[in-house]
Amino acid sequence: MVRKSVDRELTEIIKKRYNRTALFYDWMDRMIPAGLRRRVWQEARGRVLEVGVGTGANFPFYPSGCRVTAIDFSPGMLTRARQKLHLARVPVDLREMDVQHLEFDAATFDTVVATCVFCTVPDPVRGLQEVCRVCRPEGKIVLLEHVRSEHWLLGPLMDALNPLVLYLIGSNINRRTLINVRKAGIIIEREENLAGKIVKLIVGRPGKA
Repeated sequence: MVRKSVDRELTEIIKKRYNRTALFYDWMDRMIPAGLRRRVWQEARGRVLEVGVGTGANFPFYPSGCRVTAIDFSPGMLTRARQKLHLARVPVDLREMDVQHLEFDAATFDTVVATCVFCTVPDPVRGLQEVCRVCRPEGKIVLLEHVRSEHWLLGPLMDALNPLVLYLIGSNINRRTLINVRKAGIIIEREENLAGKIVKLIVGRPGKA
């Protein structure tokens, strides 16, 4: 019960932080190049869930022919995203929702996509388990995430800087996301290093229950 209470409190703190930063979050989103976003969204097919839509930076990259549901737990972010809906080539169903507690039935989506989301989720394994649950058994889970470096110097430096970065922007820069993905029951089929070994494209599928 104590852990759940702490997670709820952290979620509310992060939600308020993102509500405050929504007005200038587009500037931060520019740190993800268009080429990386395009690479991620080439993987999407069928009925798609985007987790952590933010202000809608991925809208121009949604593939034609997809049906997209996009969620975020921040009302401020969603307000900004609604102003960009015209940039999407497909209809988009925007919803306020927390990835740690998805309101969808199991096996609802063909593809689940998240770009730099699980660095901020208070309980990333719980969130990834929910992603796994709502993805169809034959579906695809596509994650673009920055992770802790395994370099002998850079890794500890990221650990040391993490409290400051977390305080300033609500992001953990030292998450061991590959470990968390496997803990959640996702089978990793492909892993690509896109910026050294710190930014990774992870493509997987739900494991058998």
